[in-house]
Amino acid sequence: MIAFIDDHRAEHGVEPICRMLPIAPSTYYDHLAKRAEPSRKSKRARQDDALRPEIRRVFEENYRVYGVRKVWRQLRREGFDVARCTVARLMKDLGLKGVIRGKPVRTTVPDRSAPCPLDRVNRQFRVPAPNMLWVSDFTYVATWQGFVHVAFVIDAFARRIVGWRVSRTAHAGFVLDALEQAVHQRRPGAGLVHHSDRGSQYLSIRYTERLAEAGIEPSVGSVGDSYDNALAETINGLFKAEVIHRRGPWRSSEAVEFATLEPPRLSRRPELSKDRTSWTGRHTGRALTRSSSGSGRCRWSWTISTAIAA
Repeated sequence: MIAFIDDHRAEHGVEPICRMLPIAPSTYYDHLAKRAEPSRKSKRARQDDALRPEIRRVFEENYRVYGVRKVWRQLRREGFDVARCTVARLMKDLGLKGVIRGKPVRTTVPDRSAPCPLDRVNRQFRVPAPNMLWVSDFTYVATWQGFVHVAFVIDAFARRIVGWRVSRTAHAGFVLDALEQAVHQRRPGAGLVHHSDRGSQYLSIRYTERLAEAGIEPSVGSVGDSYDNALAETINGLFKAEVIHRRGPWRSSEAVEFATLEPPRLSRRPELSKDRTSWTGRHTGRALTRSSSGSGRCRWSWTISTAIAA
């Protein structure tokens, strides 16, 4: 914003530009004074100005692979009294990022060109009755055959999983299968809201058309904010912590699928999980059927109802 005013002040003047932008003329002039006389800056700003070239130097000298932790430790070795959070903040400002092992996995790929529904939940995940709010999300699991994805549909009233699906690819069809299971199992009426993130799978034409066909109102959170879908993120975290991380490593997607299908173990101390979401809970019944297609491939049909600390 300061650079924009610098570029156009000769043509339009400072005050007219500031009236159109969310900045006061005094703020702009104060910035000019500090730029002309650095001693007028705050102590933190002066320290940041001194640390930025040092951080960039350490980053460049180490083949642009160091992350926050290694840059911070190298600066400490060289005698700089700097906090790790300061290094993280300045590296973010400079656009510096260390390398990571392997290929980064993105489960949420927003489709910015698609029309997006409004956020009808506004982080309020408590509802007075079932089939008023469903939340959906999917996560990934590392196996010996590669990453597999697990999608969940959760009823917010009892934190109950009403639909789920395991797939080797994160396409729209696999999250649609989880929704189909939930719709078939619950037969919801009018007034149900379906909330998800802005992943392209949940904004796809097939998914939104199925929601409209079932009379379900769509709701989508904001970009890059996990709190807007916190309930689904919590279920994903519990699934990873209490099932995936404890029982791994996983050989294949089938192993993950059967582990997800297994009924949760009954809690020996049910009072400890009261009013607390937990993967261990009550199992209300299951029926698993298998049918063969003409191509020789088998398809499993899930009609399992799993209660998550209802």
